[in-house]
Amino acid sequence: MQLLPGFRDFYPEDCALRNYVFSVWRSVAARYGFVEYDGPVLEPIELYRKKSGGELVGQLFDFVDKGERHVSLRPEMTPTLARMVAARERDYKKPLKWFCAPSFFRYEKQQRGRLREFFQLNCDILGDPSPAADAELLALLIDLLRGFGLGPEDFVVRLSDRDAWLQFAQNKGVAVEKLGDFLAVVDKLERTQEADSRRKLGEFGVELEAVRAFIAAPEAEATKLQGIIADLKARGLDGYVTVDLTIVRGLAYYTGLVFEVFDRNGKERALAGGGRYDGLLELMSDGKVKMPALGFGMGDVVLANLIHEVPAAKAKCEAWLAANKAAEVYVVVAEEAQRHNALSIVQTLREEGWRTDFAFSAVKVGKQFQAAEAVGARFAVVVGAEWPEIKVKSLATRTECVVTKEHLSQQLRTLDV
Repeated sequence: MQLLPGFRDFYPEDCALRNYVFSVWRSVAARYGFVEYDGPVLEPIELYRKKSGGELVGQLFDFVDKGERHVSLRPEMTPTLARMVAARERDYKKPLKWFCAPSFFRYEKQQRGRLREFFQLNCDILGDPSPAADAELLALLIDLLRGFGLGPEDFVVRLSDRDAWLQFAQNKGVAVEKLGDFLAVVDKLERTQEADSRRKLGEFGVELEAVRAFIAAPEAEATKLQGIIADLKARGLDGYVTVDLTIVRGLAYYTGLVFEVFDRNGKERALAGGGRYDGLLELMSDGKVKMPALGFGMGDVVLANLIHEVPAAKAKCEAWLAANKAAEVYVVVAEEAQRHNALSIVQTLREEGWRTDFAFSAVKVGKQFQAAEAVGARFAVVVGAEWPEIKVKSLATRTECVVTKEHLSQQLRTLDV
């Protein structure tokens, strides 16, 4: 049996890398006061048909279940979040600062940086319409990438204004019901052949030159974004952002500020993207809940590619992986007659928080040391004929000392410094 296209097996080394990514995501989000939530992996297809736009609906893994309901695996989180908040918004003080990092599914062509199943960090602020909330979310986004060892020479956050594009489209006579389709074309200008872009824009009565002229003169929109940029400058983060009207975001629910993150070398797809969706909760609640909101998503696939390509990020990742090996301590049973005493030490070390491993059966001491190296242990604790004395050996420096069982953990902490 072969793996389905666009899906992944996670062997232990792959899970370790995934755990590293998740640990940075969670730790940085927590520093910004965000709390974690989650939702169901399966939703009614209507949730996406009306809220996300036509293109995404074409990428759904959808089917009719045994209850005759038309359902879909989730392709994104924002509609689910809006549904959840609309249902219980009175239970939480505003603003809400929520994040999640679940798996998502999109039936699209597999290529570099894009799979059919992927993990994505989603961070959202709900209940605050101010530029300060915009800047806070962007600061979180920047710090998340800095948490992986990436700097301003490695990535840039490109800011734009969805409202400006809506006004442009209306000035050009684009019908209201076709605005979403028009913006979807604009969103793909950088990835589409010029002749195709010209033809598709012509269907809306808009010339490619007019679009290019609008993109080339972002001064008016930059002025609208100056408050956000000034906020980031006060934090020392303005060097990570630039105004770029080529950013549109294809999903139908975006309003106001939109942004995407790209590597400076332009080798990868967007690292992250998001913006404001101030009208979505009102739409989800049939007008009962009006709440401003903004958020972004950051996928694990493109991020992992960039981590491996940037030396500083790769080194930071490898250091984390080295520090989180399967075991810190390996108990070597040098004399089988002392196995019960060795098992007592194994249990004690585990209860004290040390990741500890040992050989299940009688094995030569040399092979036990090899096993210790293989699982990444930093220390070997040798239990042999000298019991109740125990030999502690640093596998990195090859230094060793002799302690009693009562002083073992203290000695390991001393060596761990």
